[in-house]
Amino acid sequence: MEHFTIATEAEKSPDFRRVLWTGEHTQLVIMTIPPGGEIGEEVHEENDQILTFVSGVGEARVSGQTRKVAQGDLVVVPAGRKHNFVNTGPNPLVLYTIYGPPDHADGAVHKTKEEADRLEEAGKDEPPQS
Repeated sequence: MEHFTIATEAEKSPDFRRVLWTGEHTQLVIMTIPPGGEIGEEVHEENDQILTFVSGVGEARVSGQTRKVAQGDLVVVPAGRKHNFVNTGPNPLVLYTIYGPPDHADGAVHKTKEEADRLEEAGKDEPPQS
């Protein structure tokens, strides 16, 4: 059995992205977006994504709609939807997200968005193949 105190895990990770657990059908990832930072506009053609915000404030931008997000909020992004999440506050925007199916390499740790983008472009952040 895997067990996490998810808010604590998310709060203690300074990394932009850290994969905590990867299963056959889903993946648990924690993220920390620095003030003024963003996840980056993207579309997951084959992945649904559920994001839960642990601390900080920001904006969720999904399919042309914008909403403020803060601690305790949850946003669902169905596959094929353009989305971005932006930190609009003075503190890190901390969240955990569940992808179905997995979207990143098992155990991946990306210290910054730039590192994450570079590894993705180089094909070094591929999810495990079932």
